[in-house]
Amino acid sequence: MKKATAKHLIERYFRQLTEGCGNGNCTNEFCASCCDFQPVDNNSAAVKALELYKNNATLCEPHPSSKESDAVHPDNSANGIHRDLIRKMSNDDLLTTKEDFTDVHYLTEDTVCVILSFCEEEGDYSAFIPVIGRVFSSADALMKSFRKVAHRMTSLDAPDDQDKETAASVEDMGASAAAAVPEEDSAAQKPGPDEVTVDVDAVRRVYDKLLTNDQIEASLVNALVYLTPNMELDLEYLDVYETNPDYLNIFIIVMENTNLHSPEYLEMAMPQFCKAMSKLPVSALAKLTRLWSRYSIAQIRRMMETFQQLITFTIISNEYDSENLVNDDETVVAATKCLKVVFYASILGGDLDVDHNEEEDEELESDELTLQELLGEERLYRKGPRIDPLEKELGVRTIDCRRPLIPFEDFINDSLNEVVEMDKDFTFFKVDAEGKFSFQSCPFILNAVTKNQGLYYDNRIRMYSERRITALYSMAQGQQPNPYLKLKVRRDHIIDDALVRLEMISMENPSDLKKQLFVEFEGEQGVDEGGVSKEFFQLVLEEIFNPDIGMFTYDDETKLFWFNSSSLEIEAQYTLIGIVLGLAIYNNCILDVHFPMVVYRKVMGKKGTYLDLADSHPFLYQSLKELLEYTGNVEEDMMITFQISQTDLFGNPTSYDLKEQGEQIPVTNENRQVLLHL
Repeated sequence: MKKATAKHLIERYFRQLTEGCGNGNCTNEFCASCCDFQPVDNNSAAVKALELYKNNATLCEPHPSSKESDAVHPDNSANGIHRDLIRKMSNDDLLTTKEDFTDVHYLTEDTVCVILSFCEEEGDYSAFIPVIGRVFSSADALMKSFRKVAHRMTSLDAPDDQDKETAASVEDMGASAAAAVPEEDSAAQKPGPDEVTVDVDAVRRVYDKLLTNDQIEASLVNALVYLTPNMELDLEYLDVYETNPDYLNIFIIVMENTNLHSPEYLEMAMPQFCKAMSKLPVSALAKLTRLWSRYSIAQIRRMMETFQQLITFTIISNEYDSENLVNDDETVVAATKCLKVVFYASILGGDLDVDHNEEEDEELESDELTLQELLGEERLYRKGPRIDPLEKELGVRTIDCRRPLIPFEDFINDSLNEVVEMDKDFTFFKVDAEGKFSFQSCPFILNAVTKNQGLYYDNRIRMYSERRITALYSMAQGQQPNPYLKLKVRRDHIIDDALVRLEMISMENPSDLKKQLFVEFEGEQGVDEGGVSKEFFQLVLEEIFNPDIGMFTYDDETKLFWFNSSSLEIEAQYTLIGIVLGLAIYNNCILDVHFPMVVYRKVMGKKGTYLDLADSHPFLYQSLKELLEYTGNVEEDMMITFQISQTDLFGNPTSYDLKEQGEQIPVTNENRQVLLHL
């Protein structure tokens, strides 16, 4: 097609987008006269006109009333300033050369569309390669790229030539940038604390266009390789995020690349990128987490798999042993820290329950030194787990999430669990946390077997420490040292003997429970090297969880144990059973006991709600859920009250009021929420 004809068609598309064809019944979605058309500004219309010309889109014939209007007002729209813009685009840009894009110092979606259109018209993308390399290899350029319209000019600290030209005049600007930069809002406000200035949707659309071309993708890889070392230095030594929070835009833009899992990125670009990302301050990581938590499950999973593949790829490419630890591999460590951001994004975007927490008992601080502090072992006796800085910044804990966007087990990396030296990792976690990285600070990546090894080392060290303390006390008081917790029981009365002895110890000297357990069966010879203790716990559990005893019930459907509400045992007996279970875990005895999740959540300090009934009492949960969602008249249709019936130990029905005189209080649409919280 001749150049003059192309120019004429583009002008017609432009007028169609800005003025319409004049036909009130027009059905062309790309015509301003169509009732469904969304108005666009003149600069955006110029870019769209070029796309419509390229795609040979439908072009309306001018309506007679439109022709008359043109004759009366010859200078409107395309006949004025923006017609000059179209002339510039058609005369200078349709047959542009590589050098014409040297004035592009940052990218917008429109800029990319214009340049790609020119390259496709020419059948040669070599003109775009330098632009990609120039923008994606520069932190400054990438920060300014793909801004939301309201933030493009107001948040740039030092506008470059491209910005000055935009502010001065569209006509004085380079053609490739002029067609792409929309009009700025001088009243734009600063972004909020959790708002980012990058247009994520625009970035995704751009990547969809760019990643279909192998030449452009190779340029992206090379640019990222050049960019990331400078980013790491900027964050570590210059504190660039504190001076310019928009530095976070770089990480947002790069992570939108859907091909980051490919070998080229994993081998060349991603290791250094993860190292740079791990240098971000906690406030920046929290902001990134909140942004990603609003992404779809597929997008979060893609990022999770990218970091997981980098960890696996690095581990299988190297060899690790007790001398060459995986903890010293900077790539694996950095990727794990980045994976933690995705993990908390999955939690933050999941089903959260941050309100129902048990009240913690406040401990009075004493100025007196304890024996543990004198021995330099106070770090072993910290109360509760270490609080992660990112967790604290976000104000959410793992236990607060009932159902994350990505299942917890998907974050476990099997390759890492095979090579981690847990004894050394535990030492780093407890003693040298500042100097060495411990994977126990990111426990989501470890499986149950590896965590159990860490628990074993923790318990053994506590036992040895308690043994030393006991020896010192005994020497000071001139008594015979008793470094072990010894239980002597009869097989025929194992429950009575064990519970009575443990009750006495818990009342007289609870610290003895921290000693290593030795069990002796009366009338039997043998030294407890671990096997006798395991047999003891197995026999105790068989007795305790025997349905005939009546302390617990077993649900054949859920395969879980639950507390028998009709049991004749007092609460103290259940406390002693808790001590037995704690002793078993402390002495590294694995128990085949299955409780619903609400029990473990209760141990971790969470209160139970009706949602916890989903796995403990699924039938009751479904009934309450239907009651909550019922759209009819609850009082008339269901006729239920604030009274429930139960079956006692002998099978007789008993009634229990959830509120005072509950039998006389009907459940209605207004008070059914109250029923769920009783």
